[in-house]
Amino acid sequence: MPPLKFLSDDEVKAMHEATLTVMSEVGIIWTHQPSLDILLQAGCTMKGSRVCMPADLVMDCIAKANKRPKIRGRNGTVNELGGGNLYFHNLGGARDVFDAKTGARRIATDQDVIDSTRLLDALPNAHTVTPFFTPQDVPGELMSLFMYRHTLPYTTKPIQGPGIQFAEEVKYAVEMAQVVGTLPEELTLSLSPVSPLTIHDPAAAAIVEMAKVGVICANLPAPTGGATSPMTITGSLVQQSAETLALLVMAQIVNPGCAAVYCGRLGMLEPRTGLIWGGVELGLSSAATVQLGHYYGFSVNVYGFSTNAHTLDAQNAFERGLNAAIPALAGADELSGIGEMEAGVMGSYAQMVLDNEFAGGVLRLRAGLSADVEHLAVEIIGNVMDGTRNFLGQKHTLKHLKAGELALTKLAERNSWDTWEDKGRKQIVDHAIDEAERILREHQVPPLEPQQEKELDRIMAAAEKEMVRRK
Repeated sequence: MPPLKFLSDDEVKAMHEATLTVMSEVGIIWTHQPSLDILLQAGCTMKGSRVCMPADLVMDCIAKANKRPKIRGRNGTVNELGGGNLYFHNLGGARDVFDAKTGARRIATDQDVIDSTRLLDALPNAHTVTPFFTPQDVPGELMSLFMYRHTLPYTTKPIQGPGIQFAEEVKYAVEMAQVVGTLPEELTLSLSPVSPLTIHDPAAAAIVEMAKVGVICANLPAPTGGATSPMTITGSLVQQSAETLALLVMAQIVNPGCAAVYCGRLGMLEPRTGLIWGGVELGLSSAATVQLGHYYGFSVNVYGFSTNAHTLDAQNAFERGLNAAIPALAGADELSGIGEMEAGVMGSYAQMVLDNEFAGGVLRLRAGLSADVEHLAVEIIGNVMDGTRNFLGQKHTLKHLKAGELALTKLAERNSWDTWEDKGRKQIVDHAIDEAERILREHQVPPLEPQQEKELDRIMAAAEKEMVRRK
């Protein structure tokens, strides 16, 4: 079905023009001298400590970027971003694990990185896997690389590379990806500027390295409306766009034509607590991000399943349902957040299973309806009325059940009250807990070869020697 518009074409154009004004007249705080020299040589100017990027340079860099990157799994599966499909991936970087069976939370460990990857590998609507948890039992300097290293052996699906902070991480992430056959141009690495409008020195150095090796740059600004960006959603989106395009300009100057994904992680301030608001405005901001990113021709990755909820309750369900459906209908290319809870601080195995089913519903919603001759089924209606007056036995019925006319559920309750009582009054969360446990008990991922494991260990040892600061 055609994308829904939450902003008019004129409003999207106005946001684009405002973005160019911010970049050319307000400027971006940028103090990393080697990369700053590159920008100045390309025609940028300084306004105090802020670099101003002329509109023609920004538009030239947008035009040069590869906007249709592909990511590949070691099973050969290819996700072509921007080709019309909607892909889902999980939250990346959760600190805590929510145990749905006990209702308690705990700090994530390295085993959670492995187990979450195995679970996501088995879920058909998790199309891409991102390193999920940030284990606290590894050196901080190696956390992102450690997460990536322990994701690679436990899924055959395409993997979104880790969020990085330092230029040194780029080299080691690329080396690890190549161990499993992933080329640099098929590897995404994400990098976050600091809001408002600040590219700190490590990020500036990292984007240069990312561009040099030719990875897919998934610049990931995460402003908070009302705190680190304007309280108005469109104002925050203008700032967010300037932050992601500033890094894009740097990458395209260094390596014209390298690939990029247009991302946004705007969250609005909850003024009563100071935390990020997970209400419907998050879905609206994601939808508007999709429209603005598509205005430039990029594939767009935004929040999907997002909530402030601390448990698997009604708030959790309605917030993540709204926040996934709205940008999906706007035409998003990727939605994040499978397994996410507590605004990204926490994740849950049962939530991953639930979100796999929710994603199936969102995909069915986005597919819309057809009114061609086959679907209008006038001939079938006539045949049934002339014969059995029953559609159950018709080949047409079976054909369209198999074709996905219904998004059949595996978890939600579809029985009568009596049957539900006889089966122990289990609710959808109970079924999700059972299914997560079953998958972790039974699902086997084709392992890497022993020499591949050894090579990954060698790379991590080299990274530790270079990056971990000894006391």
